[in-house]
Amino acid sequence: MTAVVAATGQQSPTTTFEYRKRGRWLHHWDPDNTEFWESGGAKTARKNLLFSVFAENLGFSIWVIWGTVVTSMGAAGFGFLAGLGSGNPTAVSNALLLTSTPTLVGAALRIPYTFAIPRFGGRAFTVFSAAMLLVPTLGLAYFVNQPGTPMWVFMVLAALAGVGGGNFSSSMANINFFFPEGKKGSALGINAAGGNLGVAQTQLVLPLVITLGTHILAKDPAGYRFGITLSVLVWVPFILAAAFGALRYMDSISTAKSDGKSYRLALTNQHTWVMAILYIGTFGSFIGFSFAFPTLIKANFPDLAKIGWITTLGNLAFLGALVGSFSRPFGGWVSDKVGGAKITLYVFGGMAVSVALIMAALQMKSFPLYLIAFLLLFVLTGVGNGSTYRMIPTIFSAESKKYAAEHGLDLTESAASAKRQAGAAIGVIGAVGASGGWLLQQALRLSNTNYHSMAPAFWAYAGAFLVMAGVTWWFYLRSTFAIQRVPSLAYAKV
Repeated sequence: MTAVVAATGQQSPTTTFEYRKRGRWLHHWDPDNTEFWESGGAKTARKNLLFSVFAENLGFSIWVIWGTVVTSMGAAGFGFLAGLGSGNPTAVSNALLLTSTPTLVGAALRIPYTFAIPRFGGRAFTVFSAAMLLVPTLGLAYFVNQPGTPMWVFMVLAALAGVGGGNFSSSMANINFFFPEGKKGSALGINAAGGNLGVAQTQLVLPLVITLGTHILAKDPAGYRFGITLSVLVWVPFILAAAFGALRYMDSISTAKSDGKSYRLALTNQHTWVMAILYIGTFGSFIGFSFAFPTLIKANFPDLAKIGWITTLGNLAFLGALVGSFSRPFGGWVSDKVGGAKITLYVFGGMAVSVALIMAALQMKSFPLYLIAFLLLFVLTGVGNGSTYRMIPTIFSAESKKYAAEHGLDLTESAASAKRQAGAAIGVIGAVGASGGWLLQQALRLSNTNYHSMAPAFWAYAGAFLVMAGVTWWFYLRSTFAIQRVPSLAYAKV
């Protein structure tokens, strides 16, 4: 049984949304039709964007929760993390193992979460993905109050927290269907930035609540366990609100179908994998360092704990994710003006310099320089996230024009195919890029275990960033290649 509901509250042949009563499915959705969009389509799209951002923000919050929790678990009586504040190599390695596990699981879930939207609908899957956040949250709240809980149980809980990382892909895929071509960039930018901010708010809120718990009870293991429990349970009402909001107000689009052919073409296109490597350097660094930053500060500057309430700010670790989130839209904006490839090249060069400054700060034992250098690194990762995403549609568009010209194909049809392939490539690139966060943390862990220093890992990062700068120049800025391989790249702002 169906009902016809007009976008404006009145029925009209060109602006009606046809719903199934059960499931809130939209059977007619044409955002590129100006009349349709202005007569209520925009309002519906913005409504779905609002609740999508809310749910995705919480997904990131739960995804990154272990980055902060591990810094207090040693004091809470868990021996496998004892001595983290004094730089104990075993404790540091265990902490990085716990923080990297959700990164890997979240990256792996990004691909199936992308395909889930056409299969189950944006509304139903947003409800499901938000409700799933209760599992790692309530599980951690329970087991952290069992002092004898072995590390493998927390590894399972950390893996379950990875569901929050998958939310990004399902959320982006869903919102992509709601907006017209000319507004997709802004909508997806808002959606992505809103999610990324979840990292910063977790790293700000959790230390505050943990400190509150230790002030309510004595600063002994029981007090820290109480503080961790409070810091985890504080998200439960918001998770329930996100699930209810999606259930009550979001919609699903029946014409949102997956395009298997586009995914196959994207997977066989070399540019998908080149851009995936570049995205490992930008987003992989953002998410990897976001997870590891609280542990790195505590391990390298343990005396900060003596300052007192500055520790309630997570030793200022939240600032990294905060500036990285806000700089992402700027990266897309400046890439529109200058060109995504040029900005990406500059970003990787700057990231290598930032790593050198971090190493200098450690040598000088200067926390102010260490913080400034890391904030610069986070800003650059945010800018790079925006510039690399700006490059993807331009690259696929240029290739489609070249192919159409060589084979006498219709340019309009080729342009549509390029958009589908670019969308498919973004899903793959996003998953590979997120896995870079796991690789980064594993490099830190192995360097710390084998050399009792993270310096080798950091210098390896600096070298990798310079290699990625070279890859960017080779494929997208070298004029002879651009003219020969993809003619329009010589003129487009890639």
